[in-house]
Amino acid sequence: MRSPFERRLEACQRRLERTDAALAVLVPGPNLTYLTGFEESPSERHLLLFVPRVGDPVVVAPTMYDAQLRTLPIETLAVRLWDDDDDPLEEIEAVLAELLPAGDGDPGSSQGDDAPTILVDDRMWATFTQDLRECAPAATFDLASRVLEDLRLRKDDVELEALRRAGEIADRVSLEIRSRGTDLVGRTEAALASEIERLLAEYGGGDPAFETIVASGPNGARPHHHSGDREIERGDPIVLDFGAFVDADLEDGTGRYPGDQTRTIVVGDEPADKYDRYERVHEVVREAQRAAVEVVEPGATAGAVDRAARSVIEDAGYGDEFVHRTGHGVGLEVHEPPYIVADNDRELEPGMVFSVEPGIYLEGEFGVRIEDLVVVTEDGAERLNESPRGWETGDNVQ
Repeated sequence: MRSPFERRLEACQRRLERTDAALAVLVPGPNLTYLTGFEESPSERHLLLFVPRVGDPVVVAPTMYDAQLRTLPIETLAVRLWDDDDDPLEEIEAVLAELLPAGDGDPGSSQGDDAPTILVDDRMWATFTQDLRECAPAATFDLASRVLEDLRLRKDDVELEALRRAGEIADRVSLEIRSRGTDLVGRTEAALASEIERLLAEYGGGDPAFETIVASGPNGARPHHHSGDREIERGDPIVLDFGAFVDADLEDGTGRYPGDQTRTIVVGDEPADKYDRYERVHEVVREAQRAAVEVVEPGATAGAVDRAARSVIEDAGYGDEFVHRTGHGVGLEVHEPPYIVADNDRELEPGMVFSVEPGIYLEGEFGVRIEDLVVVTEDGAERLNESPRGWETGDNVQ
């Protein structure tokens, strides 16, 4: 049976055929991990995966990665190694000579309309792009997202299972924090953020998917507040935005998928008097999120989801205080397509996963954001988070 990565590589090659590109070249990052299961941080060393339109994929890498690369579940993957005292461009030029159409003796030397197109990783360092241009001087270059974006948009069953587990872990942590109620009074934002990350790990998560946000009182009006030394007071609204990576069950390969949930809670039986508008604002945001999720189904556009949330907030008179898009795709990256923004006409398809996270931010007062991840199903949407969305804590959770 073929591994998930062999199926993904074949799908990539089919898309290269449709775009008439000769090959894609990828560097360490989410695209390479998606196609091979190999995960490594970018570095100054030349480690490149070549996926030709026709033929077997080739990876050029430093010798130190030999053992890791040869355990990948891809039978057709050719591994070409270079040592630190070698010139890696010689190996790259040799690979290009094999994979690009024959010309006048130099790789990619066909001219005019016959010049081969090389799709490079969108985040490839300029130095590697320049090396490829030097090795294939007549080739034209474009971005690998032309073939990989659509592949990564629709999550397969293994990816969805990982994202569901990440959602369940976030739900457990959300319930635990809510249950503490007024025990949170006097804790600093930073201390509570550390406690959330400890719980994420205790309940089965890996590294935090992003910097945990604990934004209390007026700090909640900053959508990407950095948790600080402000002490939580009784009656404070608190924006909690967190999640952890979990490993997907991908045989011998790697794939980490994140949770991403936001709740806005109040410590105590009710908001403090200085937050007199809080309950009304929270209900507006909650209704905006509900309206947006109800729009999600195959054939609806990403922009329609954004407009559904935004119209509720605008009708309530807070349009100017909703200062970001309604959501973003989630997969190997915490932020990836599809982006849930007003002018995005991309139609939703089953298997797409993205956040729905409207918010209202009143500078100097407080903020409210409610976020769930959703997956597009054959006939609607499935929420990957089910913890309470109200503001109540302690014994008053709803």
